[in-house]
Amino acid sequence: MTGTRGSADLNGDTPTRRLQGAPCWVSLMVHAMAATQEFYGELFGWEFEPGPHQLGPYARALLDGQEVAGIGQLPPDRHLPLAWTPYFASDDVDLSAETVRLCGGTIGVGPLDAAGAGRLAIGSDPSGAVFGVWQVAEHLGTSITGVPGTPAWNELLTFETITVAKFYETVLGFEEQPVASADLDYVTLHLDGRPVAGIHGVGNALPRDRGPHWITYFEVADADESLTRVTDLGGHVLTPAHDSPHGRVAMAADPEGAKFSLIQHPH
Repeated sequence: MTGTRGSADLNGDTPTRRLQGAPCWVSLMVHAMAATQEFYGELFGWEFEPGPHQLGPYARALLDGQEVAGIGQLPPDRHLPLAWTPYFASDDVDLSAETVRLCGGTIGVGPLDAAGAGRLAIGSDPSGAVFGVWQVAEHLGTSITGVPGTPAWNELLTFETITVAKFYETVLGFEEQPVASADLDYVTLHLDGRPVAGIHGVGNALPRDRGPHWITYFEVADADESLTRVTDLGGHVLTPAHDSPHGRVAMAADPEGAKFSLIQHPH
């Protein structure tokens, strides 16, 4: 697990064209949208603005006026496992969607136009993990990184890395860098020599009720203090804060059960 500065620098200057495959957004679909906004707003200091309306009831989370994430409303009859979904930049969403299908994945939503926000599709890899591809319009998407309350890293928990890593490499143009370890099945996905996401093969340790899924890590100033706030706000601690080679990390769930991780980078 590695921290990354994402696709924009710290002063919020967003490049007009995002590199194919670069993480560009994270989104969560829930049943209780207002309560979920309140939870993350209190936890990360987010404020919310509505839209784009093509995604149904949907709001963009802002930190210091800059977009960092999205939270939307699930239809009442949809009982899917709740999870933060990472979106990766695409030069051509229609081509990316076709490549997903050709490589054994599925497309569940889109490709569709989202007002002035560009064009997007949501699909799943051959193991069933859900992710999005987004042809981002200029100056949209996550535009601030590296500060508390922003997405810091996306990691796929899956059965084994070997076939799934090839899928993402083909669809989004990543370069693989396996971690050399006899007891760890881990691949870091790189763009232009820079780590942007990880794939962790955990075999039978994968929860049977979830299947393979992506986990988003959010930057925090103090992981232990943030976990206390998670429980105070009605969420749950899944993995207590502990030190890793990349900082102090923890895993939690919001009041509806959506999992996410916290990372406190070393100063």
